[in-house]
Amino acid sequence: MKNIKDVAIIAQARLNSERVPRKMIRPFAGSSLFDIGLKKLTESRIIPKENIFASVCEEELIKIANSHAVNIFKRSAESANNDNSLQKIYEWHDKLPYKYVVKVNLCSPLLSIETIDDFIEKFLWQESENLFGVIEQKDYFWNDKGKLITPWPIDQTIMNTKAVDITYKAAHVLYASRMDLISKNKFMGDFQKEGGISLHPIDELECFDIDYEWQFKVAELLYKNK
Repeated sequence: MKNIKDVAIIAQARLNSERVPRKMIRPFAGSSLFDIGLKKLTESRIIPKENIFASVCEEELIKIANSHAVNIFKRSAESANNDNSLQKIYEWHDKLPYKYVVKVNLCSPLLSIETIDDFIEKFLWQESENLFGVIEQKDYFWNDKGKLITPWPIDQTIMNTKAVDITYKAAHVLYASRMDLISKNKFMGDFQKEGGISLHPIDELECFDIDYEWQFKVAELLYKNK
């Protein structure tokens, strides 16, 4: 079993989103996405507060993080504007004294602290040193050439989603890994190898992410009425 004291909990944010400008601090259900996410983490039943780090650059985000009394990792402007290098985006990887990291996406306001805690507990108890949040699917999928890549169920003559095998898609909300893998340009493990990544199914509604303006509005409605 892993020790929770060896796990850094990272909430990373920036304000230079192009599709939804400043979405982390915009008014959202009487608060903000960043406020809601940090409050959630500090209410965890298993995460020591001293293990929570807000990885941020802008002063507005630093001020909110301070109001929740969590640690601040002052990321560089280069990190906040980089979309290509793991080591730049996750520049805390060789600067924080932890063996493991759990990264939480605060752009998904419907993600509950119970789900976050369940994810972390599974990671602590399993032998594998990685865990990836995914969404369970039972559907048909094609590649860009129009080739069906979902195995057609034996003895099925009609399209029936109840008959197909379960597949999984990335949830983009929870990630767990060894810190030192990032210095090797890896995060979590080998995605191409069967069994290379341990998967943790999460309810699809909790994974509702905000990348576009319409999603911001829908997420706020869902959050208010959850």
